[in-house]
Amino acid sequence: MILRRMIWTLVILAAVIGVWYLYEGSWDRQLFSAAPGRVCANLSADEANAWLREHPETQVLDVRSAGEYSEGALPKAINVSIGDAAFDSKVGALDKAKPVLVYCAGGFRSRKAVAKLKELGFENIQHIHRGYMSWKPDAQP
Repeated sequence: MILRRMIWTLVILAAVIGVWYLYEGSWDRQLFSAAPGRVCANLSADEANAWLREHPETQVLDVRSAGEYSEGALPKAINVSIGDAAFDSKVGALDKAKPVLVYCAGGFRSRKAVAKLKELGFENIQHIHRGYMSWKPDAQP
């Protein structure tokens, strides 16, 4: 009986994970498509590191809470929490023609920020796929 429950628990867990990955993949295909002449990319931490080295003019946007930000952030990051009521106006003050690299802790909140950045007219949006948790400070700039 216990073995049977364990098997069902594993089957249900695998199904939930599978559904999440299907949902995330669908969301990503839609979110990271860009209008002609614009860029919207979903980067691994290593790709983001390379991007920052090749494009030092990039504006780095951390959309985590102030508390999370105070515990560590990417170099030159500007902190504007996605939960801030003034998010649109604060982020709208950034240069829309310059690239922006956006991240949160794990990638969910920053995906919401990517949608906002697209609405606000940013031309080149880069996103760290698994967020700050995937960033390896010792291996990054």
